[in-house]
Amino acid sequence: MKNIVIFGAPGSGKGTQSNLLIEHYGLGHISTGDVLRNEIKNGTELGKLAQSYIEKGNLIPDDLMVDILASVYDSFGPAHKGVIFDGFPRTIPQAEALKEMLDKRGHKIAAMIELDVPEDELMKRLILRGQQSGRADDNEETIKKRLDVYRSQTQPLIEWYKSEGLHHHIQGLGELNRIFEDIKKVVDNI
Repeated sequence: MKNIVIFGAPGSGKGTQSNLLIEHYGLGHISTGDVLRNEIKNGTELGKLAQSYIEKGNLIPDDLMVDILASVYDSFGPAHKGVIFDGFPRTIPQAEALKEMLDKRGHKIAAMIELDVPEDELMKRLILRGQQSGRADDNEETIKKRLDVYRSQTQPLIEWYKSEGLHHHIQGLGELNRIFEDIKKVVDNI
């Protein structure tokens, strides 16, 4: 079972590399943003509860988020080869809750893959993405704020995964296929 946390700043290529991993290894994909939108759209009890927090402008509590992710994780069935967790966890308490949820199922995180891209390159990618997509949150000021939040929230999480022996650093700058080959070397050895 290859349960993998893919990790990186906005614009680091997580989505692109996740799609390549899913296609190559036949893994499931759990993106917190997609999951929340689907739960809310489908009117599930968990989705209604999540929506009540969102409507009030509050963050969804970790325990509720883990319950939602557990529901999606279980929907892959017992024969699945593993899952890519994209966008979760973002904090140490979330990582601990995810570990506990998987432990209850006799599963575990096999690797945390960090895509590391220099900040100037992230800025270029995100500004270009904003110009191409018209995304309002991809302007320079907002991007800087998102990168600051990412760094402050996630550095402790990187250290936590290092202490668990699960952290794998991948240079996310360069040719797409070379980056994927580096990731495959990690995944093939877990």
